[in-house]
Amino acid sequence: MKTTLLGLLALTAVSTASAASYVGGSVGSGLTLHYQNDLTASSAMRYGLNLDATNFNFKNLSIGGSVDYLGDFSTDTTLGGFTPYYGLGLGAGVVLGNGGGFSVYPHGTLGLRYNITDPLSLFVEGNVGPVVSVGGAAAASVSVGAGARIGLNYRLP
Repeated sequence: MKTTLLGLLALTAVSTASAASYVGGSVGSGLTLHYQNDLTASSAMRYGLNLDATNFNFKNLSIGGSVDYLGDFSTDTTLGGFTPYYGLGLGAGVVLGNGGGFSVYPHGTLGLRYNITDPLSLFVEGNVGPVVSVGGAAAASVSVGAGARIGLNYRLP
């Protein structure tokens, strides 16, 4: 029993030690700040805050966020240091002020990451999915949304 508990403790310590955390940001379809935590060597969860100023016209303010699962297509390094990845996510936003409303954006993501140095990596990605909006100028609407961005990740020590 003691060896089983010690083995589980060691396994937990190794799996926690291998998980990396990142902070970063991106520009493109809005300005985004995010925190990313590795789940495994080839998957991660990213939590983002969208600071998109598109709806800022001194009458209303748009605030949004997104939670994304990201997974590498391959751990093969034959692509010259580039790592292609996919993702599934859910974004949500609210507009406060005149014409306020709420929107939800479930989406799929395709991206490419390049490690510049040990703590820094560069990525470019695109996403697409339906946008469901309630409130605002249209009482309720469903449309197709898409976005693209380029960004940096910094691995925390």
